[in-house]
Amino acid sequence: MKGNFNQLINGDKPVLIDFHAEWCGPCKAQAPIIKEVAKEMGGKVRIVKIDVDKNQAIAQKYQVRGVPTLALFKNGQVLWKQAGMLGKQQILNVIGQHL
Repeated sequence: MKGNFNQLINGDKPVLIDFHAEWCGPCKAQAPIIKEVAKEMGGKVRIVKIDVDKNQAIAQKYQVRGVPTLALFKNGQVLWKQAGMLGKQQILNVIGQHL
């Protein structure tokens, strides 16, 4: 995933990464909110789920200490990162600031 991940975050289209884990209850609750955000944003932002257990090197590199953690990337840079569950409007506001 490492090479693909770098390619993924290096574009000029914002990429929202949902760092999650299969065993994480709040991650499961966050999933439908992320789907709603994806629907509402259309093609303006790419949304990708990264399982921290399967991609430990990436999670470590970006200092993901808890799940769920959302991070917004553009041109290879972390524009924003926050751990914990977030509401749809909070996520949309953050993305909107970086479009």
